[in-house]
Amino acid sequence: MPKITFMGAGSTVFARNLLGDCMASPVLADSEISLYDIDAKRLKESETILRAINKGLGEKATIKAFLGVENRKEALRGSHFVVNAIQVGLYDPCTITDFEIPNKYGLRQTIADTLGIGGIMRTLRTIPVMEAFARDMEEVCPDAWFLNYTNPMSTLSGFMQRYTGVKTLGLCHSVQGCSEWLLKGLGMEDKLEGRRELIAGINHMGWLLRIQDKSGNDLYPEIKKRAKEKNAGEKHGDMVRFDYIDKMGYYCTESSEHNAEYNPWYIKSKYPELIEQFNIPLDEYPRRCVAQIAAWEKDYTALVASSSAKPHTRTGEYASYIMESLLTGTLLKVGGNVLNNGIIPNLPSEACVEVPCMIDNYGVNPCYVGRLPVQLAAMNMTHINVHLVTIEAAVTKKREHIYQAAMLDPHTAAELSIDDIVKMTDELIARHGDWLPKYK
Repeated sequence: MPKITFMGAGSTVFARNLLGDCMASPVLADSEISLYDIDAKRLKESETILRAINKGLGEKATIKAFLGVENRKEALRGSHFVVNAIQVGLYDPCTITDFEIPNKYGLRQTIADTLGIGGIMRTLRTIPVMEAFARDMEEVCPDAWFLNYTNPMSTLSGFMQRYTGVKTLGLCHSVQGCSEWLLKGLGMEDKLEGRRELIAGINHMGWLLRIQDKSGNDLYPEIKKRAKEKNAGEKHGDMVRFDYIDKMGYYCTESSEHNAEYNPWYIKSKYPELIEQFNIPLDEYPRRCVAQIAAWEKDYTALVASSSAKPHTRTGEYASYIMESLLTGTLLKVGGNVLNNGIIPNLPSEACVEVPCMIDNYGVNPCYVGRLPVQLAAMNMTHINVHLVTIEAAVTKKREHIYQAAMLDPHTAAELSIDDIVKMTDELIARHGDWLPKYK
């Protein structure tokens, strides 16, 4: 009987989807499921909905809940798989801080969970917690696979892969939906069935390097034509990525609201008209958090008021399929985040890259990709520079590396002076207080 431990079980949407998938799997249905969180209310709510899903699927799984750091080792003990979906500091106070202070300096963000000063701060408050998970895992479940869904994906997965002995695979659903979103957005749904594709790069900036129809015909010429025409017409929600196709030649895995803040081109105080031109939703993530919190409260209230059984249809998220493959040996291909180690030769070996991985009961085997087109590697490097220096800050506890990471961020550097970057960083560190370790 497999044991699956979910770290950050109060992350209700992920817990419901990923663990519901496990309970709906014929291979994993009888698993022991261990829920861990430090928030009693959120843990109880997730436990309630997961017990309802389990009941709806025949109550084959065993569910246990573990609250607080003092129970963490017991939650992990003997696990075969550990799924990570923590958010250190939550929306309030930490996400609010990551937006409010940069806004004061004139630095506007959309999501702030991957790159930029928001991504840097999120990394620095999350790595110490994940390192503690790793040390416990090395002691009580040393053979377990750690499936990381927490952002910033590249820095957190990269830290685990470089500085711990835990078998870590970073996962993001943006790879799964990339070409489908693109083809549907361009009215090319007839090309979905049987399509062939290759995606590689880094998390949230993986590149759709090749896309062909079922007969092997290259779809990019028509994609480029339609994307340019659509951007010249009415406003839509994917204008930044369609502009990437025009300017860089390739489509990118993560959404336009994310990618708007990953470069120095679209969010510029000197050119405010670009915000409207590219339909960029500034301060999107705080609004999304408020909406998600309200939606969850509504769903939970309805669940408590109704019968305790809840149906679940298996989603397309990778986690349950990966667990099945690792247990049974059934071959599976996913887009995974792993250490580069030469997979993409024109990116650093110590970078965490997002590439095709073949999975069976021998483990996770990344596929060699080769060199990226030079402009795409250059775009990825603007992220990787920040990733590597941020990880260095987390490991050394040197404040100067936090400043340097922020200075290297393309959007931050395009908007602020060096002095303001340092002042803003100091203010963020002070406001976050005990959510961060002490930096010298």
